[in-house]
Amino acid sequence: MNTLHHLPVQAGFVFISIFAGLTVISLLTHFIAHRYEMQPNAAVREFQTRISSWWVMTIVLLLAFWFGEIGATLLFVAVSFAALREFMTLAYRRRSDHNVIAACFYILLPLQYYFVLTDWYGMFSALIPVYAFLGLPIIASLSGDTGNFIERAAKIQWGAMLSIFSLSHVPALLMLSIPGFEDRNILLLIFMIAVVQVHDVLQYLCGRILGGRSIFPDWFTHKSLRSVIVAWILSVALAAALSFITPFSVWQGTVIGALLCTLGFCGNMVMAAIKRSFGIETWSRLIRGHGGMLDRVDSICFAAPIFFHIVRYYWTQ
Repeated sequence: MNTLHHLPVQAGFVFISIFAGLTVISLLTHFIAHRYEMQPNAAVREFQTRISSWWVMTIVLLLAFWFGEIGATLLFVAVSFAALREFMTLAYRRRSDHNVIAACFYILLPLQYYFVLTDWYGMFSALIPVYAFLGLPIIASLSGDTGNFIERAAKIQWGAMLSIFSLSHVPALLMLSIPGFEDRNILLLIFMIAVVQVHDVLQYLCGRILGGRSIFPDWFTHKSLRSVIVAWILSVALAAALSFITPFSVWQGTVIGALLCTLGFCGNMVMAAIKRSFGIETWSRLIRGHGGMLDRVDSICFAAPIFFHIVRYYWTQ
């Protein structure tokens, strides 16, 4: 097996391409900022901040993937913890919910990723949608507080589903046994994350460059129909180009890329609606230029579970 430590050669190629792209973009933005330093441009400064954060996030991904299954799983344990913290911080203020929130952090989260690491698919796929769905309201009812009970229970279950269950499907891709693709499952993670995250970035850039009326001006800003279509086409083309690192043919990679981009857009839209219902624009300020962890992974929350089950159903033994 040709590997760069725990990374297949194809993964090294992808990361080298990403770092090269970031280098070119960083130099261009530095030149533009210097060119207009007498007239500071807020958009340029914001983009520079985003690029700086992308450098950090890409290096973190590389280091995690370098250590294979353990590294990828521990990374997404941290991502899930941060995402769950953001969601619960904004969703709850009642002391009576403390026990059920603690159960999410200290029972569900470690158990879910333990089942991922041990390849226990039955419990991994049922822990939160079945056992937590029934168990969390039971814990909540023991507090004796029945005020807005169904709303409180639904918020808790949504937080657990999005922040733990959905995101755990990213490292869960490593548990799949794909004939002829042994020891290269990390490439599936790279493919999915690259397509979905590039789609996010392109939506932002196309919205800034192409302009146009926002699809939902009141709460889904910087996303015009033309920018969404252009970003979708470019991202699907990227998926087709990256199909060589996956077990997919070019046309299969194209179809899957189209589905990932569509699901990612839906994730952006749904999470934007949730944020506006809370009266906020970002989940937190954890990542400079991007907002919170949920702002960065909202598209992955919707794309990862569907991608996992497509690969499992059609490509595994």
